[in-house]
Amino acid sequence: MRDAPLRLTAALAAATLALTACAGEDSGPAATEGPTGRLTVFAAASLTDVFEGLAEEFEARNPGVEVVFNFAGSSELAAQIGSGAPADVFAAANTATMDQVVGGEGLDRGWAAEHGREGAVFATNTLQIAVPADDPAGIQDLDDLAADGVSVAFCAEEVPCGAATATALAAAGLDITPVTYEEDVRAVLTKVELGEVDAGLVYRTDVVAAGDAVTGIPFPEAEAAVNDYPIGLLADAPRPDLAAEWIDLVLSEDGTAALAEAGFGTP
Repeated sequence: MRDAPLRLTAALAAATLALTACAGEDSGPAATEGPTGRLTVFAAASLTDVFEGLAEEFEARNPGVEVVFNFAGSSELAAQIGSGAPADVFAAANTATMDQVVGGEGLDRGWAAEHGREGAVFATNTLQIAVPADDPAGIQDLDDLAADGVSVAFCAEEVPCGAATATALAAAGLDITPVTYEEDVRAVLTKVELGEVDAGLVYRTDVVAAGDAVTGIPFPEAEAAVNDYPIGLLADAPRPDLAAEWIDLVLSEDGTAALAEAGFGTP
């Protein structure tokens, strides 16, 4: 009889182990619901901060999805797309660059026609003069950039911020030769932040992103060179379903609010 309690204990232990094993199988990782995979977004460098913030929201909504960005000058991105670089979405810093992609049949025209979003403009941006926080050259307006001894950085003219710079200078009747032309607006901002130049022309959003590192100086001629930002789903998008959802987010109230907080204007 002494063995009976032992046998009962062993039986109960075996039953407990069996139940635990079953529970372990049932509580294992559940199959991911919703879309999975990678969404590739080509976007103008000036969109870096706001798009990275929106990506966190997008990935939270779609736990199985990773958003991968290629941030650069819009003209460089358009050239990459034209050369067959795989991407799902293109967001440019001006409509002229988007037109290059549209003209090359780079956008999914069928999808765009169905949804009315071929190169949909989702934001605007305006140039400002950016100077280091202590403004060693005492810059106050656009004319000061033409003064002797003032070093200035501009975007290369083939990228949208460079084209806007040329338009603004023409409106002001100024001819300024910078010490450097940079491949995108973030490169100009970096030159100013590091104190390598006395001033640079960047977007208002870049001044906002830089915080206390730079001071932004508005100037009236910038109104002659406001940039419209279009976004579109690419014709050869590996994941058109995710691309459509991303564009929906950018155009949504949440997207508009995030863009406004970053300093973008409303189209």
